[in-house]
Amino acid sequence: MAPVRVAAVQLAASQDVDANLAACLRLIDEAAAQGARLIVLPEFCNHLSYYADRAEAHRIATRPGDPFLSAVAERARKHKAYVKINVTHAHPDGRTGGTNFMFGPDGAVLGQCDKQTLMGAENDHLDPAGEVGPVLDTPLGRLGMYACMEGVINEVARGLALRGAQVLLNSLNSFATDEASLHIPVRAAENKVWVVAANKVGPLLPEEHLPRLSAALGVPAEWLHGAGESQIVAPDGTVVAKGPRTGEAVVIADIDPSLADDKRRPDGTDIFAARRPELYAPIAAPPTGRRHGSGAETLPVAVIRGDTATVVRETARAAAAGARLIVTTQTDPTLLAAALDGTSAHAVTATPTGPVLVDANGEVAHQPVLHPLDHDDLARTVADTPETPVSSPQSTQDRRGEEGAVRVVGLPWGRLAMVAGVDSIFPEVFRLAALADADVVAVPFEAVEQWELSLGLAERAAENRLNVVAVAPVEQDSAVFALSPDFTLWTAWQGPFTGRISHPVVTTVPAGQVSGRADVAPAQAANRQVSRRTDLVDGRPWRLVQALTER
Repeated sequence: MAPVRVAAVQLAASQDVDANLAACLRLIDEAAAQGARLIVLPEFCNHLSYYADRAEAHRIATRPGDPFLSAVAERARKHKAYVKINVTHAHPDGRTGGTNFMFGPDGAVLGQCDKQTLMGAENDHLDPAGEVGPVLDTPLGRLGMYACMEGVINEVARGLALRGAQVLLNSLNSFATDEASLHIPVRAAENKVWVVAANKVGPLLPEEHLPRLSAALGVPAEWLHGAGESQIVAPDGTVVAKGPRTGEAVVIADIDPSLADDKRRPDGTDIFAARRPELYAPIAAPPTGRRHGSGAETLPVAVIRGDTATVVRETARAAAAGARLIVTTQTDPTLLAAALDGTSAHAVTATPTGPVLVDANGEVAHQPVLHPLDHDDLARTVADTPETPVSSPQSTQDRRGEEGAVRVVGLPWGRLAMVAGVDSIFPEVFRLAALADADVVAVPFEAVEQWELSLGLAERAAENRLNVVAVAPVEQDSAVFALSPDFTLWTAWQGPFTGRISHPVVTTVPAGQVSGRADVAPAQAANRQVSRRTDLVDGRPWRLVQALTER
C-alpha cells in the first residue's frame, strides 16, 4: 500500500460556536496544504464541554445538515480529504451524543458513532452510545473512530482493531499529560495498529469559571488547559510525530496502514490469533461493583532475578528485611520456600506451566498459563527444563485460589493475582484480575518488544487500578507499578497535581541490577473512580464488547 499522509490537528475551542468553526476550517486548510489526505480534529470541536444542564447541551449541539457540519463537509470535499471531527450532536430521537463524524472526499458522511464511555460531567449532559462504531473501509485503509475517555480503558480500541481497523482515530479533550505519555501510544502497540490522536489546547472550561472549578476539581487552574501533544503512533508503539504541549499545531506523518495487518511479535506469536475469547466472558457481564474489602495501605515488595543461587540468597535477604511479596525469575519453588523460612513473606516465581506462589511451608497456589504455545512447543519447553519442578493445578486443587481464568488468592495484606509472561501482553487478562477484585498482580515475564514493560504493564496497572510487580531476566528492566492515592478528580489530593491522572508510580529496576524493592498500595485498588460517575472497571462498555468475547 502506498504511504498515506495523515494529520492530527490540535486547537483551542470556546463557547463561541462560530469562532470554533472558523478555527476548525482554518486548520483543515493548513493540514490539506501540507498534503494530508486524512485529517483528525479534537473532541468537542463545536463548544467547550461545559453546560448549565442537559437541555442546554442539547440546544447547542450540532444537528444533521446544520451550518457547522455542512461547512466541515464542504472543506472535506474542497480538499478531497477524509476529515474526522468530534462534536456534541443532537440526534433526531432526542439523545445528545459525543459524536464522531467521518466526512469523505466528496463531503458525504461515511460513518458516525457516539462515545461509549463518558467522563465525569459528560454523564450529566450526554448520552452514551448504544452501539459500536463502524470500521470504515476506505481507499486509505480501514479506519476506526473513538474519543478521549474511551482510550483510557482498552475495550473500545481493542474492539475496533479486532474488527479489522488498521488506523484508529482518537479525538481528545483532555488536560491529562498521561494521555500522550501512556494511554494514546499503548493502544497502538497492544493492537499493532496506527493511532492518530488530536488533543485540545487552551482552556477546557470557561475562563471566568476556572477559579471556582479549579478549587472543586482539586486541579490548579493553569492545568485545566488542553494538554496538546497530538501525535501519530506506529503499530509498535513508536511515536513518529508529536505536537507541542501548548498552541495550535498540525502534526503530519506518512504512514503505511497495511503494516497493521501483521499481528506477529518477533517470536512469531500472532497476538490476535492467540487470544482466547471464551475466557473473557466476565468482561461482558453486568457490573457488580467490588465485592471484597480493601487491602493493606502499604505492602513492601521486591523483585529478584539472576541464577538460582543469587535468587535464593536475595529472596532470603529481602524477606528478612521486611518484604512481604517477592517476585522472582524462574527458580525451584522448594528452594524459594526454604529461603522464606521464619518469615511471613510470600514469593511468586515462574514455571513452564505458569506462576507459582509459595510461602515458608511450600506451594500455596498455581496460575496456569492462559495463552500457551501450541501443545508440542509447550511439551518441549517442559522437557527442556527438568531441573525446575512443574506445579500441577490438580495437585493444589484446594489451595490454588478462586476459580476463574485468573485465580485470585486472599492473603493477609490483600488479594493477589499472578499472570504468566506470555499472558501479560493481553489486556483482557488484567481486566479479569480487576473483575475478580485483585489488589496486586505478580508478573514474571520476559519482554519480546520494547513497549511491553514501559507502556503495556504501566497501562494494565492504570486502567484496572492494579498494583503490578513485574520481574524480567536480569538483562532487561523490571519494574514495580504502584497505585497512587492521588487519582480521583473532585477530591482532595495528598500531593501537588502533576498533570497525570491515571498513571501508576513507577519504580524501575534497571537491567544488570539483580534486585529492587518498593512499596505498593493494595488499598488503593478499591478506588476505581477517576471522576464522578466514571469507574475505570465498572464503567467499561460491557454491553458492546462482543468483538472481545466472541470469535
